[in-house]
Amino acid sequence: MTQQAQMPEPKDAVADAVKGNWVDRFAPMPTRPYLRLSRADRPIGTWLLFIPCVWAVALAVLATDVAGPLDVWIIVGCGIGAFLMRGAGCTWNDITDRDIDGQVARTKSRPLPAGQATVRGAVIWMIAQSLIAFCILLTFSPTAIGLGILALLPVTIYPFAKRFTWWPQAFLGIAFNWGALLAWAAHTNSIGPVPLVLYIAGIFWTLFYDTIYAHQDVEDDALIGVKSTARLFGENSRKWLRLFSTMTVITFGIAVLLACMDRSIVSLMLAIAGPWAMGWHMTWQLVRFDPEEAPNDLLSIFHSNRDAGLIPLPFFALAVLV
Repeated sequence: MTQQAQMPEPKDAVADAVKGNWVDRFAPMPTRPYLRLSRADRPIGTWLLFIPCVWAVALAVLATDVAGPLDVWIIVGCGIGAFLMRGAGCTWNDITDRDIDGQVARTKSRPLPAGQATVRGAVIWMIAQSLIAFCILLTFSPTAIGLGILALLPVTIYPFAKRFTWWPQAFLGIAFNWGALLAWAAHTNSIGPVPLVLYIAGIFWTLFYDTIYAHQDVEDDALIGVKSTARLFGENSRKWLRLFSTMTVITFGIAVLLACMDRSIVSLMLAIAGPWAMGWHMTWQLVRFDPEEAPNDLLSIFHSNRDAGLIPLPFFALAVLV
């Protein structure tokens, strides 16, 4: 039997992008460097930015017992905004890290170190994405708009964190889970204990998955002096990952309990099963995790966190219906 011929990878493809992604296959050649700056060739980051927003909308509906077309728009708007702001953030990250990326095997083929895009072009692209996202933000409540503007602070700081702290993953968590606060505020025009505890849960989750991700680069990071929790924890990474997964489930569970105070016991039990089921998925990741694994294996575990984050949503949907 003749094997089906595989489409060859483009010569300008980024080494750590998903093979055969839509950017490499279908995007017009002039647009590819900018779509790659936005990581459009690897959607996992958009998912990880978007999922806390959906958690927050679900818990806001459970807490207020109010749902309607506004919530559909909040979810759609947050989805588009997650794509745009993740793209703007990654572009900013690549601008600030262009010299570092050129020294790391996994990232030296990215558009700026590879010479596929200029810094000026990257800055213009970053601003364009941010302005479109800002237009979407203006359709939300005043509190959400204020939070969206404030989110620029952690997004701006994050790329520099690995230069001055061993905990850049914590800074990523602060930036990446901001949508939990923003989406709750878009529904309620306020901030309270539920979104704050949910935000903390998201930070623990980010510490979990991004430490796994950072293990791909520990050798290169050590050579060039870049800090990460993967380097900090070393052989103790599994213990720390277990702590992060446990704290994710505990804090997420507390957020659910706070949101469901006025709901039936059946609704509460269904909702609380969401974080519990997510915790089992994270345990499964820990079983697979080995710091000495090939980068592709670590990347596969990291990617599975999209599924982990989506697991609570059917439970929340059922909890709303009962």
